[in-house]
Amino acid sequence: MCLAVLALHHLSGVPVLIAANRDEFHERPTQAAAVWPGGKPQLYAGRDLRAGGTWMGVDERGRYALVTNFRDPQNLLTDAPSRGALVEAYLRGDARPADYLADVHTRAARYNGFNLIVGDTASAGYLSNYDGAPRALPPGIYALSNHLLDTPWPKLMRLKAGFERVLQASPQPNLPALYEALADSTPAADDELPHTGIPLERERLLSSPFIVSPNYGTRASSVLALHADGRGELHERRFSPEGVVIGDSDLAFAWQRATLEASERTAAHDRLK
Repeated sequence: MCLAVLALHHLSGVPVLIAANRDEFHERPTQAAAVWPGGKPQLYAGRDLRAGGTWMGVDERGRYALVTNFRDPQNLLTDAPSRGALVEAYLRGDARPADYLADVHTRAARYNGFNLIVGDTASAGYLSNYDGAPRALPPGIYALSNHLLDTPWPKLMRLKAGFERVLQASPQPNLPALYEALADSTPAADDELPHTGIPLERERLLSSPFIVSPNYGTRASSVLALHADGRGELHERRFSPEGVVIGDSDLAFAWQRATLEASERTAAHDRLK
């Protein structure tokens, strides 16, 4: 995951809405967004078939997480664990967002640079191993790319502006409009480019919200919505190296039902004590 905009407790009836692009090498093996087989809680996500884990996912309890890399090519660890495992571990576990991020913070130096957002329909938090201690995310709109949260890179500002226009224009989630915003392939002007230690030509390529090139580019666009009435939806649109749509996944689930069932089990257990 390399670019995401999140509306957290900002929209009436939709406490969580996320629109994101995953940029990756086209040769890296990937499984499309799907219901993960086996185990509880039930997970909904794509899967990285090389290192395991996922870049963004949600579970049946309404817990969600996403990770982006922090671009710092001069400081790469060759034996670092998978950053995608941080997403899966949160979704598999029971820790509150703040507690999970506090735990990851104690071992964050083992990983290559990352930004991690985890949350549920009650709270959310953010951690980067380039930005000190984790912090809570109060209601609002946030944008994340390959630097710190809300760093005003041109691609980030373009997507955030497009996202906000969609929110103002129609009830949410407006899937076609969100996909259109994510498909913005406008590059930044050279004088607006960040300086992240990669060649200028590469900075230009990576400066658009939607990236098209033969070897590396936007592999998928995703939209996640958690509704206050208990409905959840995860949509994924996948692309060829030419930027052509090659597949869609549309997953629906009931997160509130799972949460209520867990609460009922806890209450029943307490009554037996």
